[in-house]
Amino acid sequence: MKKLKIFSDGCSRGNHGPAGVGYLIFDENGRLLSKKGKYVGMKTNNEAEYLAAIEALREALALGASEVELLSDSELLVKQVRGSYAVKSDRLAPLHEQLIDLIKCFKNFTIKHVGRGENRGADRLAKLVAGSSLQI
Repeated sequence: MKKLKIFSDGCSRGNHGPAGVGYLIFDENGRLLSKKGKYVGMKTNNEAEYLAAIEALREALALGASEVELLSDSELLVKQVRGSYAVKSDRLAPLHEQLIDLIKCFKNFTIKHVGRGENRGADRLAKLVAGSSLQI
């Protein structure tokens, strides 16, 4: 069983503006397996947060993960995935559905809200690519 720990973050320059996503994936020994940043076009901050998680979980599947711990500084994302907040936005509903479908691919999945300080690496990647066509 391959267990991975993922830090993901999305950001938007303006709320709906040029947006980027970033994530770091670590194995159970704390070794960095993947570090990515990607420009995702004109999005809201919440859309970027969802897209970061979706991109990261797709990569985790490609790496053969069966267990994932996803850490995000987006309280909205975490609470919507857990079901304690409803998804009311028409823009977020399809992204939420995609994310839930991906989560079902793992034997074990946990999601945790972390402070921005703990999510510095993913935050840096997302901000670096927001507003550019850079991909890291």
